This record gives sequence, C-alpha cells and structure tokens, in this order.
Amino acid sequence: MARAISRATTPLPFSTSLPPAALSSFYSPSSLSFTPKPNNFNFPSLTRTGFFNKKFKTLSQHNYRYTVRASQRGYRKVRRLTAATRRRKEKDLELSVSICIEEGLPNDPEILSIAELLRLNVAMAMKVAFDSLKSSTFKTRDEAISDVGGFDSIELSVMLCNDEFIRKLNLEWRDEDHATDVLSMSQHMPGLDLPIVSERSLMLGDIVISVETAARQAEERGHTLIDEIRVLLVHGLLHLLGFDHEISDEAEVEMEKEEGNLLESLGWKGKGLIQSACDAETNMNHHMENSDGNFTQKPNLLDQCKGIERGFVKGVKVVIATGKARPAVIDILKAVDLAGKDGVISETSPGVFLQGLIVYGRQGREIFRCNLDLSVCREACLYSWEHKVPLIAFSNDRCLTLFEHPLVDSLHTIYHEPKAEIMPSVEHLLSAADIQKMIFLDTAERVVTTLRPYWSEATGGRANVVQAVPDMLEIVPLGTSKGSSVKMLLDHLGVTPKEIMAIGDGENDIEMLELASLGVALSNGSEKTKAVANVIGASNDENGVADAIYRYAF
Repeated sequence: MARAISRATTPLPFSTSLPPAALSSFYSPSSLSFTPKPNNFNFPSLTRTGFFNKKFKTLSQHNYRYTVRASQRGYRKVRRLTAATRRRKEKDLELSVSICIEEGLPNDPEILSIAELLRLNVAMAMKVAFDSLKSSTFKTRDEAISDVGGFDSIELSVMLCNDEFIRKLNLEWRDEDHATDVLSMSQHMPGLDLPIVSERSLMLGDIVISVETAARQAEERGHTLIDEIRVLLVHGLLHLLGFDHEISDEAEVEMEKEEGNLLESLGWKGKGLIQSACDAETNMNHHMENSDGNFTQKPNLLDQCKGIERGFVKGVKVVIATGKARPAVIDILKAVDLAGKDGVISETSPGVFLQGLIVYGRQGREIFRCNLDLSVCREACLYSWEHKVPLIAFSNDRCLTLFEHPLVDSLHTIYHEPKAEIMPSVEHLLSAADIQKMIFLDTAERVVTTLRPYWSEATGGRANVVQAVPDMLEIVPLGTSKGSSVKMLLDHLGVTPKEIMAIGDGENDIEMLELASLGVALSNGSEKTKAVANVIGASNDENGVADAIYRYAF
C-alpha cells in the first residue's frame, strides 16, 4: 500500500512558521491526514541539499540531462555514469536524479541491475510525465507545479530499501508499524502555493520503494520485479506532481488513467497501481460471493442480526458463540442496536469467542483462555513468509500478520475482525502476545488441495485444523471446540444443555450442535455439520438464523 508524505528538508525564505507535515493513505477509502510525532525522523533528504551530494558525471539524453549522485553514510554507490562532453546551444532542462540502495538490502546482482536501469527509467518517466502536464488538462491535480520549463533543473531521488527500513519510516510519519510498497516524500508544503525552489532548481522530492514488498506484489500480479518497481515509480511520481486519488472519485479516475497513459507511453508492462489494487479487491469480492463449495462465503450478517434481534425482543436469552473476536461481534451487532449495556453483547456480557478459545462469564469476566502451541505458531509464520500465503494470528482482541494482502484486508472490511497489525518479522509477531488461533487465507481450491492436507499432517497432534469457510484454514489448539467452551459457560451460568438451542453452519459448530437439545444446521453449511444436526434450516441467504429462532424458540 503506497503512501505520500509532504515535508521540507531545507528552511524556506519566509519568516512565518511552516505548517506540520501531512500524509495521506493512497488506498484508504477516505482521506487521512497525520501530523508526525514531535521527534522528527532522522531521514536524510536524498536531494542535493542532503547528505547525498557526491555527483557522478552527467549523461545527455534527448533534450534532458540528468545527474546521478553517489550515496554516503551507509548507502552503497551505484556505478558511475559516463560523461556527456558535448554542450548544446539550446539550454537544457537538467533532470538531477539520485538512485540509492539502502545498505540493508542484500548485495544481489538483480537489485544492482535494477538500479542501473532506473538511472535511465526515472529520467524517461519524468520527461513523459512533464510532457503530459503541458499537453493535457486535469481537473483534480494540484497545480502548484505547473510549468517545469521555468526551472533550470529538477531534482528527484529514488531509494531502493528493504521492508524494515520503510517500516521505520512508515512508523515515524504515520504511527503505523508495518512495511508498505512505496512512500513519496514531497517537497511541496501544504498551505503554500509553490514548491521548494532553490536557485531556479525545483526539488520535487524523494520516492522510497521497498524491494521486498515489490517482489511479493510482482509475484501476485504475474510480472517481474522491475515491472513492479516501475509501476510503483510511476505512481509515486504522479503523486509528487500533484495527483491524489483520495480527494474524490473523479480524482481517482483521473490519476488511474494517467498511470495507465504513462506506463503505455513508456512501453512498460503492468497495470497502474490503482487499477491493480481495484482489480485485486474485485477478484477477492467475486471469490467471496461465488466460490463453489458447501459453505456460505459472505454471510448476510445484518440478516443474522435481525434474527437475533427478533429473539431478543421476544425474551429469548441469546449468547454468542463464534469463531470471531469479540470486537468483531460488537461491531456487527451495532447495526441493529444490539451492542451495548442493554443489548445482546457488550464488554460485560457472557460469550464464547475465537472458536471457544476465550470464554467470558458473568459481568464479562474471562473464565477460560487457551493458547496455540508456540512451535505450531512459529512453523505457520515461517510457512506464510516462505510461501507468501496470508496468515492472521488472533490474540484476544488483536489480529496480527506479516504482510499486506487483499485477503488480509477482507477479514476486516467484510468479516469485521480487528484490522490486522503488520509485524516486521516472525519473531516480532510471536513475541507481541499470546496467540489463540491462526487462519491461512487462500483460494478455496488451494485450501483443499494444498493447505489442509499439509497442515493436517504438519500439526502432528499438537493442534486441530478446521474450516468455517472454504478459503480459510484455521489452526486451533488441540482438544478445544466451541462445544466444550459452551458447556463450560453453561456450567458457569447454571444452565443445562437441555435448555438451549444451537444454530450453526461450519465444521467448528459440530460439537456445539451435538451438545444442544436442538441443533439447527443451516442448509448452506458443510455436510459434516448437517450430518450431526437435529434439523436442517434455511440458508444464510434465506435468513436462516432468523427463521430458526422464529420456528423453534418461540
């Protein structure tokens, strides 16, 4: 997920104080702005005013000339350019481009080769983008940078780094402790009508790209690493030139179109970053709604809430037993005003959560918790990282993961689980908190053919493997279930199984349905679940929960 940061690295010739730096998330549905923490991050500007000030010789190209600067203080140098010895009668616009490789990256020939290509690619992209600004009219672009021909030189830097480096930068400026793909460090200051200019030189800004994140995205999108880095470069450059798709739908369309135009004009492969993100979300939603199998992919949660509301109003005592975390259930039931002190669920009500791994009794006090074997957690994290399969670790009211992915986002946006916190490493994740369960997210086919067979064997009697929906594989502690935790809660509340009805559709509901005097399996449920039920009810799409409560509880 890309980010843009506006900041200055040199004082402006004004006596007034400068406004705080601002940052907006490229892919959030709404514009977000942040003020950096008081202790400014010690990130040197890559432009000529910063530490990176040893020039290479220049190379002439068309009517543009660019300079590549070597790196200092912990950054590796990129091989020098040959010099252009011929002077032109016509004054050139000098494009001063700095390419740096952060020392945390491995000494990989592919990375060095990409850095060499970028020396040419960045200048080409700048030229095409500038030409487009002159020849096109944009309705939503910030026009603080308009006529680049009015400058003698334009400075831009590009840094290739690892996830750890960009994570620290992301943390400092956004208070988000996770890696991202690209950060655009704009030299344009909010509230001022001009960019930073020194001696007729436009300091455009810095683009920081995580090679590790770019590599993962390249694999997901089916193209090479250099293709993905070029896509990120174009996106970051357009943001520095005043495009921001967050301000409106029209702005998003305009920036997405310009990304495509630049990539096509440059002859570079791949879709624009905005289009790729939209395609990934569309494909994920399509899969959630149309995947084959005997599960409900995207439960109609509001309809289920209405069924609970009907029972609650009629005096039926409703206790939630779910694989979700408690905050997710509270969020869902708010939609029908059933969350809170007088509702079905609150911080002080009893309930069974995370497949029975956390149980709350009277006054919402925790009466049971079971954690997943640490060795299983470690193996699952390493598998996720090595095979790039998204993994969510549930820890009480938190969700933790190792990298960004549309399926990870879907757990929050579709299933209302807490937004996943991205941990910088396996060790960070394991040490963050005790883990109750883990979920792998993949296609339904890969879960059935690859993940489930592998982890059923790999857990080796240390954990159980269950499924609630086809594109998720859950790993839970051995010997635990919703059923056993519901029994524990009933004993705590002084209620017998003969007094309850249970409704479910997933494999994780089997023990609970067996325990209850009346077990109702929804028709969309798994065959194993329906096999143990007393009654097969309507499907989720047919308001099965509401129908079951109406038929059997009143």
